[in-house]
Amino acid sequence: METLEIKLTRKTTGKIWLSSPHMGGKEEAFVSEAFATNWIAPLGPNVNGLEENLANYLGGGVSVAALSSGTAAIHLGLILLGIEAGDEVICQSMTFSASANPIVYMGANPVFIDSEEATWNMNPLLLEKAITEGIAAGKKPKAIIVVHLYGMPAQMEQICSIANKYGIPVLEDAAEALGSSINGQKCGTFGDIAVLSFNGNKIITTSGGGALISKNKALVEKAKFLATQARDNAPHYEHSHIGYNYRMSNICAGIGRGQMLVLEERVKQRRSVYQFYYDLFSSNPAIAFLPELTGFKSNRWLTTVIIDPAVSSNGITREELRMALERENIESRPLWKPMHLQPVFKGCKNYTNGTSEHLFDHGLCLPSGSNLTKEQLSDIRTIIEKVMS
Repeated sequence: METLEIKLTRKTTGKIWLSSPHMGGKEEAFVSEAFATNWIAPLGPNVNGLEENLANYLGGGVSVAALSSGTAAIHLGLILLGIEAGDEVICQSMTFSASANPIVYMGANPVFIDSEEATWNMNPLLLEKAITEGIAAGKKPKAIIVVHLYGMPAQMEQICSIANKYGIPVLEDAAEALGSSINGQKCGTFGDIAVLSFNGNKIITTSGGGALISKNKALVEKAKFLATQARDNAPHYEHSHIGYNYRMSNICAGIGRGQMLVLEERVKQRRSVYQFYYDLFSSNPAIAFLPELTGFKSNRWLTTVIIDPAVSSNGITREELRMALERENIESRPLWKPMHLQPVFKGCKNYTNGTSEHLFDHGLCLPSGSNLTKEQLSDIRTIIEKVMS
């Protein structure tokens, strides 16, 4: 298409990232303290401090274990829930593969559930159908992994009600949703176990890291035990359980403590970026946004849109817009490819309705970093306007 071949002139230089780390200025002090006190190891005062900071922020009487990644947190969560080889674990299909991979680590079998249109997260009707059919077949699911995509909370009231009805624990993947809430209750406090991620592209980062959360303090203490190679209380190295090297380092936790000081500011900045795009493009019938339900608050980790070529004035597709941005050295990304379409999960049970496939085919994540400048946003606006006009 001729319009897309025109080289646009940006006012800014350098790559515009989808979601880059954004330091607040206090991180270095916590890291320097770790160096000064020689806590250059897993565990230490920063780890304890970050766990306390997170517990206080989330509220609800939760306990927190700071870990090496969100994936490690999901893996430990499944262990704590007693998942064994051959078990079936229900998992949201539209998500990053880290939500589903630990199921396979356990030798268990994922059962994928499609999305519903209101939040793009797990469809409660399909969830209950999967549970009842599993029970009828003599294979009751052992756990449910639900994800808050792009910071938008899932329908947790309905999902938890269904889970309680059938006595199935919920593992809440809040990796993308720190700072999001439903009726004032923070995401990460709804499930029997919840996880966070502090990967470099998340709303706050520890460069790499994650956390396991639960209101059951004993479960969190067991997670910490397993995450430190399951060393028994003895003067020598005694092991009665298989353990893992999953604890967060004191250095990374220092970054996290500094990041916690600016978390609320980062949420406001991400929501402001979303509002910028919404104000500019919501009147274009070819561009659709994901609104918040009543009582829901998204941290708007990533601003996402659906591009409909059928109503576009020039038939522009998601991929054509993405490539136009890429030519200008601006990173954007398709929405998650559903797990039931991934080659590695071919043949797994799935309950689908076409929603996640439609979202993947037409959805785009726009640059959403809290450190985007007005000039960078202006460049992005100019390109989208030219392409979509």
